[in-house]
Amino acid sequence: MRIEPLAVPSGAAALDVLPRLAQALDGGSPVAPYAVGSPPPDLSGTEPGGLPDGLAVVVGTSGSTGTPKRAMLTATNLRSSLEATAGRLGGHGQWLLTVPGHHVAGLQVLLRSLVAGTTPHVMDLAGGFTPQGWSAAVDAMPSTDRPAYVSVVPTQLIRLLADAGASGRLARFAAVLVGGAATHPDLLARAADAGVTAVTTYGMSETAGGCVYSGRPLDGVGVHLGPDHRIHLTGAVVAAGYLGEPALTAAAFPEPGVFRTDDVGHVDEQGLLHVHGRVDDLVTTGGLKVAPRAVEEAVAGLVGIREAVAVGVPDPEWGESLAVLLVREPSATTRPPLDVGELRERLRGILPDHALPRAVREVDAIPTRGPGKPDRAAIRALLAAVGE
Repeated sequence: MRIEPLAVPSGAAALDVLPRLAQALDGGSPVAPYAVGSPPPDLSGTEPGGLPDGLAVVVGTSGSTGTPKRAMLTATNLRSSLEATAGRLGGHGQWLLTVPGHHVAGLQVLLRSLVAGTTPHVMDLAGGFTPQGWSAAVDAMPSTDRPAYVSVVPTQLIRLLADAGASGRLARFAAVLVGGAATHPDLLARAADAGVTAVTTYGMSETAGGCVYSGRPLDGVGVHLGPDHRIHLTGAVVAAGYLGEPALTAAAFPEPGVFRTDDVGHVDEQGLLHVHGRVDDLVTTGGLKVAPRAVEEAVAGLVGIREAVAVGVPDPEWGESLAVLLVREPSATTRPPLDVGELRERLRGILPDHALPRAVREVDAIPTRGPGKPDRAAIRALLAAVGE
């Protein structure tokens, strides 16, 4: 058994890989998807005899920091995820593909369609993701009696809700899965007000994509917290390890069916999982730890702010300090840039004093990597020279 690189085109040509994915899911040679135009994955160091039984897909991770790894997903992992997703959403349906097909979120749209016996409709992203392009893609979807589903990242949802026509079309979908990055509660409230059934998803390549929907694990998935509040995910969706990385596999997969994530969080009284962010994203300032997500939600909740990402930057007095990169709403861009003093005053009483940002910078768009994840390394570089 050898892994075959699988070049995944963009646009409608992405459908060309469906037969090969079906073959891999049904026991054929496993594949390693990658984007057309990118170098194929280097698989030369892998030993066929060391691959797990039933291996179907090797998919790259797209974390916000660190070196990408390749998660080994078996047919059992994938089918468990596909069926659990259908069970939670109310059945298999017709999907619209709006994210790259070689990432796990897009790959799942292709695989869900295969299992459903439907052909996904693909949005052409050659000109970028725009509300107008989205509306045209939705209007071109075939008529069906199946429920319609779509997966988007938070940035895409923000753009769609800002356009009346696109927002109305969003409401046609039985479920709009939102994942790839943190989703601000205010964004979910705006979606609900527009009649959109938004379902937040938490998961990663190592769990065959989203496995916790709106805070609740899918059937067959377990959520457990370690003493340090690190999130552990369990169940048949958990990958067989990392390709060619035995040491990393031993650390992240302490036993079969268990994935030790890099995230921390808590479970509330209703049993809902709340993710605070990555362990290595926590900022220690003046000896106190701050979860950037709490800062991001507070900043993005201010009037006139569309998106915000908070990171820690070196500080000679505090060790680290919070710095914020933000995008304003179009209606607010005519006002003078927001300085850090004003930002701190607006956040007093919302955040504790030690969590108040000490630097801020405005940009037109948040740098991202993978399917909509903030590129925190690039963000730190942008903010490193900004002082209070």
